[in-house]
Order: sequence, then structure tokens, then C-alpha cells
Amino acid sequence: MSKFTKEMVDSYASKLLIGLTEEENKRVLDEFEAIDKSIDIINKIPNINKVEPMTHALDDFSYQLREDVATPSIPINEALRNAGRVEGREIEVPKVVE
Repeated sequence: MSKFTKEMVDSYASKLLIGLTEEENKRVLDEFEAIDKSIDIINKIPNINKVEPMTHALDDFSYQLREDVATPSIPINEALRNAGRVEGREIEVPKVVE
């Protein structure tokens, strides 16, 4: 039996301000069930808790850090020149949440 319910998915969707149809809710529940099954399989691997976590998916991953050099920025007025609405040194955007 799945650990997730239709009510849980509806609650999460509501908190994320998205509405789900019955079909979408079922699709999400099906995905959660598939994820649960995969996690259960992984958890059954002997000594899985002794495996060191990976920091990158590739064994030969390497990187080179560049020197951190400060450079002058463009003036704020020039940076805001193409902005639609500006208030002081900030860009004004429409309210999207109530």
C-alpha cells in the first residue's frame, strides 16, 4: 500500500498554488508509488548504509577553480536603464501571490 494518498497530493498541490485534475492527481500518485518501490529495492541492498555518498556521478570528475578577481561593476543607472518600472535602485514587478 502506498504511503501517499490523494488527499496528501491535493494538499501539497494547494500549498504550491497549483490545481490538479483527478487525472493529474492519479498520475502523481502513480509516480510516487514507482519512486517508493525503487527506494524499497535500494533499501534492501545488503550493507547499503556503509556506502559512501557520492559528490558527483562521474568517477573522473575534476574541476579547476579560477582566481577570484574583483572587477568594477556597471553603474546602477546603466543596469536599470532597460528595466520596465524602477523604484529607487530596485526593479518593480507585478505582485504574483496574494
